[in-house]
Amino acid sequence: MPLKSLLAKQIHLRQGVSLAVSHHTGKSPALVFLHGGLGNRYNWRVQYEFSAVQGWEVLTYDLAGHGESSGYNRYSIGRHQRDLKRLLRHFKIKAPVLCCHSYGVPIGLEWARKHPVAGLILVAGGTHDLDPWWEIPLMKILLWGGRHFYRWAWLQALTKSVSSRHNHATIDRFLQESPVPTEAEPYEALQIFWGYNFFARRREKPLNMPVLVISGGQDSMFSEAMGEALAAVFPKGEHLHLPDAGHLMMAEFPEVINQAIALLSRKFHPKKQNQPAKTITFIDLSRGQKYVFPLVLSPTNSGNAAHFLGK
Repeated sequence: MPLKSLLAKQIHLRQGVSLAVSHHTGKSPALVFLHGGLGNRYNWRVQYEFSAVQGWEVLTYDLAGHGESSGYNRYSIGRHQRDLKRLLRHFKIKAPVLCCHSYGVPIGLEWARKHPVAGLILVAGGTHDLDPWWEIPLMKILLWGGRHFYRWAWLQALTKSVSSRHNHATIDRFLQESPVPTEAEPYEALQIFWGYNFFARRREKPLNMPVLVISGGQDSMFSEAMGEALAAVFPKGEHLHLPDAGHLMMAEFPEVINQAIALLSRKFHPKKQNQPAKTITFIDLSRGQKYVFPLVLSPTNSGNAAHFLGK
């Protein structure tokens, strides 16, 4: 089946709720990509297209209140989970690999509490303390009307220039496809994650699936220590740390994230795996620089946290 990239189909899930969904058929387990706050399905473009080319089933969508999807009258993580359940049922997807970015991580974590999941890839998001001190007042200012200033092209351009220290075609496209929203809904949707704490509720079942946590050394919102702690929550947790990456690492280091996804996928196709991968190698053509991230396993109290260090 030809790759249709991220062309969206509006799927009506229930009264007043339709989500913009991109889906490509392929091998199981399906990879389901969840974007973060103020984002949209295009945030995972490179990984969606890479995974589809590998022949895996892939699905991504604009969360309610974002992109081309309708909003909710009232937002909650539970509502996001119920719509994810309806989407997976619509496409007959069982036990997917959830790939979650930023505030998409709490949705993935809460989903994994009660539903079958083949694996989790958790990028730049964790279990608690996710909102830095400046976020709440800034988002409230934007909600109350400051967002309208972003109708000025020069302000969007200025914001793009400070969103990432990287400068190449992939991150440029990411920022072009994910401008600062001028509608109120994304800011309203964001508030459900403030004060989120995964440990505030009892776990219904052991989270024993393969989990890969990815953090960036230049990310002011999710640190290496937070990534280490998150990986340690899971008996099969591993941690990939990219020292030069910021919060938008799927676009800053897209090939590294692609290889990490491929590495995790080998766990579901053991007959195709000859030797366990010990490194992830990435050649940055724009800089003429080669990155090699060696895998070093280090036992923790509740699992194995793996570090991909150095360059």
